[in-house]
Amino acid sequence: MNESSVVAVNNVTNWSGTCYVTPLLGAFLADAYLGRYWTIAAFSIIYVFGMTVLTLSASVHGLKPPCDDNNSCHPKGIQIGIFYLGLYLIALGTGGIKPCVSSFGADQFDDSDETEKKKKSSFFNWFYFSINIGALVASTVLVWIQTNVGWGWGFGIPAVAMAIAVVSFFSGTKLYRNQKPGGSPFTRIFQVIVASFRKFKVKVPRDSSVLFETNDEESAVQGSRKLVHTEQLSFFDKAAVETQSDTIKGSVNPWSLCTVTQVEELKSIIRLLPIWATGIIFSSVYSQMGTLFVLQGNTMDLHMTNSFEIPSASLSLFDTISVIFWVPVYDCVIVPLARRITGHRNGFTQLQRIAVGLVISIFAMLIAGTLEMVRLRNVRQHNYYEMKHIPMSIFWQVPQYFVIGCAEVFTFIGQLEFFYEQAPDAMRSLCSALSLITTALGNYLSTLLVNIVTDMSTRQGGPGWIPDNLNYGHLHYFFWLLAVLSVLNFGFFLFVAKFYTYKKSIAPSS
Repeated sequence: MNESSVVAVNNVTNWSGTCYVTPLLGAFLADAYLGRYWTIAAFSIIYVFGMTVLTLSASVHGLKPPCDDNNSCHPKGIQIGIFYLGLYLIALGTGGIKPCVSSFGADQFDDSDETEKKKKSSFFNWFYFSINIGALVASTVLVWIQTNVGWGWGFGIPAVAMAIAVVSFFSGTKLYRNQKPGGSPFTRIFQVIVASFRKFKVKVPRDSSVLFETNDEESAVQGSRKLVHTEQLSFFDKAAVETQSDTIKGSVNPWSLCTVTQVEELKSIIRLLPIWATGIIFSSVYSQMGTLFVLQGNTMDLHMTNSFEIPSASLSLFDTISVIFWVPVYDCVIVPLARRITGHRNGFTQLQRIAVGLVISIFAMLIAGTLEMVRLRNVRQHNYYEMKHIPMSIFWQVPQYFVIGCAEVFTFIGQLEFFYEQAPDAMRSLCSALSLITTALGNYLSTLLVNIVTDMSTRQGGPGWIPDNLNYGHLHYFFWLLAVLSVLNFGFFLFVAKFYTYKKSIAPSS
């Protein structure tokens, strides 16, 4: 597209941000109206269409920008329009896939069957494993094709792969277990809030059995099991206290009287939020692989052989390889060992698993900071200040990538399972989308921290922590800062986890 670096970076950022906003739309449609199956089906077709448009924009004469002998391209308005149409169709398509696929896969396991329930935990592990297999192929084979063969093939191959994936998805239609959509979750949440404040002066009875609930085995919320009443956040129980003004012409006013299950839905969401918030700091640590780790690597020796240099950004492959290594180890070795010790069917509770990952992420920052201290010591000892690549191999970065990959297996997969299991049945897609937003917020937080420390560390006229020439900087200070924030985040996580009440559903009698 012949864009300047600033324009290109902004366009990538805008597109990436869109990819984390659209899942809220897809999740809402899935939970409220379409169900996960039809949401995945519809948005997957949009995704394939977007990939097709993108492929055509890079290969068809008239849609592909003309380039001169110096490989400088000159796109016209329609060519730019087609290119971005393809990109944003993909962003829309991913909005219906990301929040629904893992939840839809987990829906296939019967919670009333202990054997299937145990296998469901393994499903999340292997789901994340398969994502990283795809990432490995994309960042090696596809990048090579795009660089050495052309963008037409580079976009065309994943377009065909996605089309095959859609056909594969439809081929299992008769086998799937489908969760019924339960109507707008936002409406139900606001009904509880409004009803609670309308009954501000009403006292909640000590006996929870007198609170309003349907007599049917099924919940009033379609596609959802009834939820057991909990004592926490008792203010919202006022919405389930029956009064004379709750009925209009013989029917219940849903903005005045709500079922216990509806109230517990809101409580479940509120209880999830503090745990959700702890994922933001973790995502900030994770985001360093695409930013400061790359800058750190750019100052080191990039040679794999005398004639071949590896791009510093390519070292993120070791994070992918780490995940591919740790998932089987976790599922086949760590879980059976932990199961013997804890007696828990999954080895760890979901919160324990997330906590382990948070601790491991602290060590990733300590390793990165220590490496930077060693690198700067070499710079000082040998006066390498103006040297672009100091004689220290970039492969010293591998441990910090590998440790972050290990933390992912515990925390990211643990979050996937936690938000699925603890979300109300009719809000699972929405809660999955909520967990995805922590990645975007983590990136934004990292950017904010970089801007703050740069501003504060350069006020006296010095180079600051993160100057253009890192040999004059103190990048390790920023890694220490993230390590300290991660320790505080872990402390907050332990506090909220201690008081967390796990959701309990009432299984319908067979």
